[in-house]
Amino acid sequence: MNLPMANTFRRFGRTITGMSAMLLPFTEAGEIAEDAYSACLLETVQAGLTPAVNMDTGYINLLTDAEKARVLNLTKQTLGATPFVAGAYIEGKEGDIATLYRREIALIQQAGGTPILFQTSRLHNRPPTEVVETYAQAVADVPTAYAFELGRMFAPNGEIWSTEIVQGILSIPQIKGMKHSSLDRVIELERLALRDSLRPDFQIFTGNDLGIDMSEYGSDYLLGLAAFSPAKFAERDRLWQQKDTAYFAVADALQHLGNIAFRPPVPAYKHSAAIFLNLLGKIPTSKTHPRSLERPLWEREILTSCAERLGLC
Repeated sequence: MNLPMANTFRRFGRTITGMSAMLLPFTEAGEIAEDAYSACLLETVQAGLTPAVNMDTGYINLLTDAEKARVLNLTKQTLGATPFVAGAYIEGKEGDIATLYRREIALIQQAGGTPILFQTSRLHNRPPTEVVETYAQAVADVPTAYAFELGRMFAPNGEIWSTEIVQGILSIPQIKGMKHSSLDRVIELERLALRDSLRPDFQIFTGNDLGIDMSEYGSDYLLGLAAFSPAKFAERDRLWQQKDTAYFAVADALQHLGNIAFRPPVPAYKHSAAIFLNLLGKIPTSKTHPRSLERPLWEREILTSCAERLGLC
């Protein structure tokens, strides 16, 4: 496959917009560790990244409606007027799809957040015009929203869209950007080329934790990996903008961490994140949601090596 040459060149010195998909930490009793979560939110903002709550990293597919609302309220209480992004997740719910999205969006707006729309399996293999019209109806009353294109290695409700659907999403003025999580560089480069030709101000947020250097080619990012160390991601971004060659050592160390944490089974990366943040003293335990996949006992040892390489312990 031939790639558009404009997107095979690194864009040295560009300013990168970074978002971190927040991990939801738990206590030994299995309760949400609220104080630790608030501290992680503040650390993310202080580093210069935008927190993204109720995402896959925050177990959105496993939370009850009450738990999702609790996370939103805690985020609002912690951040005040500071911007954040939150997932609008409707999988498993019955009713008109656009109406379901609007209900989730309203809750996010009430908390002061900007919605990012998770895909639903109910739109899988539907005609492109139907998918695009559903999204257009869902966001018609909001000034800003984001779409989320998610590979099924992360969750069964995800779907890598056809080019026609992506073109349609780009045509919706309220949707200012899209997180792309295929873990496939070629597809993401195609998304960037389409963006550059149709709507240059539209943001493509890479969700490729196995290729975080996609930010070098024009992507911004919304990454679960960024939750491991928002400060290191901010340092990496700053060095890139300054065209400082120290960038490469930081980027390589972060990618090494990503390769380990996001190995198959990919959804178990959330346990890797919990172990990593716990060994750094950021959260009280390495517990995950009780229905989330877990890593082997030796995970802590290998993640300690990753933290040492990053100079974090």
